[in-house]
Amino acid sequence: MTEYVPGLEGIPATRSAISYLDGSQGILAYRGYRIEELAEHSSFEETAYLLLRGELPSAAQLARFDQELRQTRRVKYNVREIMKYMPITGHPMEMLIASVAMLGMFYPEPHLSAPGDQSAYVDAMSLRMISRMATLVAMWEQMRKGNDPYPPRDDLNYAGNFLYMMTGKDPDPLFSRIMDACLVLHAEHEINASTFSAMVTGSTLANPNQVISAAIGTLAGPLHGAANQRVVEMLRAIGGPDKAQDWLDERLAKKQVVWGLGHREYKVKDPRAIILEKFMDRVADEKSGETGELFATARALERAAAERLGPKGVFPNVDFYSGILYGQMGIPLDQFTPIFAISRTAGWLAHWQEQIRENRIFRPTQIYIGASPRQYVPMEKRTG
Repeated sequence: MTEYVPGLEGIPATRSAISYLDGSQGILAYRGYRIEELAEHSSFEETAYLLLRGELPSAAQLARFDQELRQTRRVKYNVREIMKYMPITGHPMEMLIASVAMLGMFYPEPHLSAPGDQSAYVDAMSLRMISRMATLVAMWEQMRKGNDPYPPRDDLNYAGNFLYMMTGKDPDPLFSRIMDACLVLHAEHEINASTFSAMVTGSTLANPNQVISAAIGTLAGPLHGAANQRVVEMLRAIGGPDKAQDWLDERLAKKQVVWGLGHREYKVKDPRAIILEKFMDRVADEKSGETGELFATARALERAAAERLGPKGVFPNVDFYSGILYGQMGIPLDQFTPIFAISRTAGWLAHWQEQIRENRIFRPTQIYIGASPRQYVPMEKRTG
């Protein structure tokens, strides 16, 4: 009998050349390039190219890719009109699931039948999906306030244009740089739950809008992408750095979740959290606001957790500091996870492309624990 492994933990689901993760050493690399180098030297546009195409682009290749992204940021007015009727009380992730699926109706393409013969279609759809994700998220931020969305600006890079569309203001250079790095850091992370959803859906040869919509739905869960929102709510509830130790002791005594601490793969501090903490240091030095208090609380909580949880391999993950950074930029709490989705679309599409190149539809098995074969009992002979 096949052994049952809850959550398929440690069970290989594919062979992939996209990213490498060593949780014991704190290593994460995209196509062989460590994220520390990419966050410092690359951009989201270049990182997306790397994930999709397999190699870093030349200057000419990156310029062409960047230009294509800028030219496909806009969505048809029909999409905006339909979004007007979405309930403003709904979570932005619900809007994003529906809107991404809806895009497939306005840009219809046949379902994939012979993926190897449709490389132009695959490349074009990948570009459109990446470029329009940020547009949808930013449009909704204005529309749920009753405002017309700001049109994309072709003179700004991906991160800068997103911040502009969110606020209508020229993006702060420091925040634009940090947002760009955040998009790089969240772009890919091996076979996590949402990526696996994308692969399973893609294995049916569904179109990419359906693939990405399925992945977004998976990312929306609090155990996956929504944790950075929970971290900020948690830090506010703690009430200050001097209360972090007592709060943690009480939380652990009740065996409750401490958001932003621990990771399924990492047994050391998440390398992405290390990079984001350095950005947070810079923001704390140059800016002011509530974030300073939250950052101090986060650091106090990390110190307290190091004694209690460090020996168990529980350290800050990427969500621990990313939400504080987004808050400093004036981004609402419920938009944190959509930003995650904007970035991770590049990784999802890379895995989608890899899946359909040598496709076989996913069909796992099960271990049956139900009743043995038995005969149907007529209603009049049943008891109870």
